[in-house]
Amino acid sequence: MFIIPKILIAIVALEHIYILYMEMFAWETLGKKTFKGSLKDELFKPTKNLAANQGLYNGFLAAGLVWSFFIKDENWSQNVALFFLSCVAIAGIYGAITASKKIFVVQAMPAILAILAVIFFGLK
Repeated sequence: MFIIPKILIAIVALEHIYILYMEMFAWETLGKKTFKGSLKDELFKPTKNLAANQGLYNGFLAAGLVWSFFIKDENWSQNVALFFLSCVAIAGIYGAITASKKIFVVQAMPAILAILAVIFFGLK
């Protein structure tokens, strides 16, 4: 059972690595596809630096989640994972409230599921 929380954490981390890539390096291509209808095409170029900054923060979230896999002490590993998953969930909830309801499903829900798995199964 302990593999389930790790798989869910890995999924959330991979998602945020993808977001880092999209926002930092492919904002004007993948970003346009992802946010089609949310932003006008002419806004992608002038917002490139802002998106890159957001991408960097997503990278920090992914790094924290990956870091939790390398911590030998189970309690610390679990606490670090829960902290970064909580950050992702809160960001997803805020994004759903302020930008698009889809963000809750794509970002917050996987993090919430991972939080529940860590709480119920642990990370042994």
